[in-house]
Amino acid sequence: MADRKLRKQILQAASACMALFGVLALYIVYLTTWAAEDLSSNPLNMRSAAARADIWRGTIYDASGTVLAETADDGTRRYPFGKMMAAVTGYNGENIGSTGVEGHANRALLGLTDDMQRMGPLAQLLQTGRGNDVRLTVDANAQKAAYEGLAGRRGAVVVLDAETGAVLAMVSTPAYDPNDIETNWKVLSKQADGALLNRCVQGLYPPGSTIKPMIADAALTEGATDEKEVFDCTGTLDVGGGHTIGESHGEVHGKVTLRDAVTESCNVTFGTLGMRLGDAKLKKAYERFGFAEGIGEDIVMEQSHLPDFGKLSNGDQAQVAIGQGTLLVTPMHMALLADAFANGGRIMKPYLVQQVVSPNGMVVSETQPSVWRTATSPEMAAIIDSYMERVVEKGTGRAAHVFGVRVTGKTGTAENPAGADHAWFIGSADLPKRKIVFAVLVENGGGGGTEAAPIARRIIESLA
Repeated sequence: MADRKLRKQILQAASACMALFGVLALYIVYLTTWAAEDLSSNPLNMRSAAARADIWRGTIYDASGTVLAETADDGTRRYPFGKMMAAVTGYNGENIGSTGVEGHANRALLGLTDDMQRMGPLAQLLQTGRGNDVRLTVDANAQKAAYEGLAGRRGAVVVLDAETGAVLAMVSTPAYDPNDIETNWKVLSKQADGALLNRCVQGLYPPGSTIKPMIADAALTEGATDEKEVFDCTGTLDVGGGHTIGESHGEVHGKVTLRDAVTESCNVTFGTLGMRLGDAKLKKAYERFGFAEGIGEDIVMEQSHLPDFGKLSNGDQAQVAIGQGTLLVTPMHMALLADAFANGGRIMKPYLVQQVVSPNGMVVSETQPSVWRTATSPEMAAIIDSYMERVVEKGTGRAAHVFGVRVTGKTGTAENPAGADHAWFIGSADLPKRKIVFAVLVENGGGGGTEAAPIARRIIESLA
């Protein structure tokens, strides 16, 4: 009896050991396959860090060949444009890791493939001693115009090529100087909403009236209205429960069509449309335009914060339709929204890296434009695009007008519970060499037409 009991205990112990070895084996497989890339590129990986120390990091250039980041003779990184390009280049520090292009193009700049990084010291046998150069899509003139346009105010500007998704400018202020990032790290890292936050892709804000072109698209697509319907704006809209929404400055627009409502940014009309659409169709619209998703790879964009569709009151539906309530979006996503209407319904996937070039001048890789999603039909996009053109010609976006250039836009003055309203302007411009789309945000700036639209005009003029 005792022997039988002992054999049973031995068998149980052996089974437990085999199970533990099985778990360990699976974990090793996980580390060497699925997690290998993340582990090898992690700045805290000292084996990879030791290998990187012996490599001359490649240079980052803008679209015209201007140096944005390079390795100095003493091995440190030098950033000629400092704060102006910080949202693009990011930083690379021995003790703090890397962000921006320095981060997501890290392996390319070191000239390491994934397999070489996992080899650790053995990779030095295959490495040339100098990393690859990276050529970006950014236009230094547009970046300068955006940075100077913000003029030290907190905010963000995103400019894209409408037909390719190439990022032409990406500015976030306040900004840090990557040249002395390690010296100032302790101070900067304690600022939860400070310079280290890339407001273009990480900042979340209520979009205000810049969301109205999308709601107009949804209302027409879902049959909630047509282009001929006339709305009666009395200045306020009863949304039930004793609550109303009104115009931002107490205006009374009177009899307006949908086109007029976009031009004058009529809250009463769009609040009405929000309640007509209801939760399901509002949710469908936000999903069509990608607000339920983020974007990874070259550009990592924070996912929007959407309301809990299915539980909205009439008042909530009206608020969502005028870009208020619990809705929060990034400036990058609002530039993508503008792209949908400027680009025949297609939203292009944004990208920063155009080419990776080896030390001997060979192109290692090149980004090809790709469609992120088709948000609406070409016919519907053309209608909304014409509405947005009228905003600049006769409506709230007149400050973005540039002589001889077709400019479209939509202003936004987003209510901010924590302070003054945020100023927005999104739109497009048909330039001789390309069509661009943009989003401009000035935190606590007030009116989008007076504060954000002039910055857009400045950018358009820099590229015209």
